[in-house]
Amino acid sequence: MLKIQEVTKNFKQHTAVDRLSLIVPDGEVFALLGPNGAGKTTTINLILGFEKADKGTILVDGFDVSKNLMEVRKRLAFIPENVQLYPHLSGKENLAYFSQLAGLAYSQDQLTNLLLEAGLQENAHNSAVSTYSKGMRQKVGIAIAYSKKARLLLLDEPASGLDPLSSAELSRLLRKVAAHGAAVLMVSHDLFRVKETADRVGIIKNGALKKIVKASEVTANDLELIYQGVVE
Repeated sequence: MLKIQEVTKNFKQHTAVDRLSLIVPDGEVFALLGPNGAGKTTTINLILGFEKADKGTILVDGFDVSKNLMEVRKRLAFIPENVQLYPHLSGKENLAYFSQLAGLAYSQDQLTNLLLEAGLQENAHNSAVSTYSKGMRQKVGIAIAYSKKARLLLLDEPASGLDPLSSAELSRLLRKVAAHGAAVLMVSHDLFRVKETADRVGIIKNGALKKIVKASEVTANDLELIYQGVVE
């Protein structure tokens, strides 16, 4: 579970995150929508501990980011817009390496199963990551989350640059991660993909969470109109 309580982050005279409160329970995909500069990426950086909140608390699986950052990082996985892997290593070698960094050791068969679970076709497991598409690199990132048994998965613009089929497959994989019991928080500009993936959608403007919508209760067109009404 992710629990954000009255978090504020200021940069000089600019308030990037303004008294943000949000709970993402285990098994839920929550999407954060907002224009550029709304505070989405700052929120991700606060959860990761890259930035320190001026006020408020952030809890991941019950651990306070400001007090137990190492424990928090053991329990989360982060997939940025462009997944950073070692290009000269294969997908399986990258998975083994990042698992070892987390203090975990897997057999070759277990690594294969983790990559298959994340949707990476077996004939690519031993190929250099430099030959992978963006979608394939994201699957390695999801396999790393599986290997860590992450309780929270964070994603920053995960569908950016993906073709429609890869984007749809990403939605399916994120639903699968949530079904395994993790909380998933994604930030995105893609209204349609958010509607197809998330359980709930939060709309953020000027660092403040303005509205939360249940994705199942609206169409993509409805969500677009709600979004426009909030941010314009």
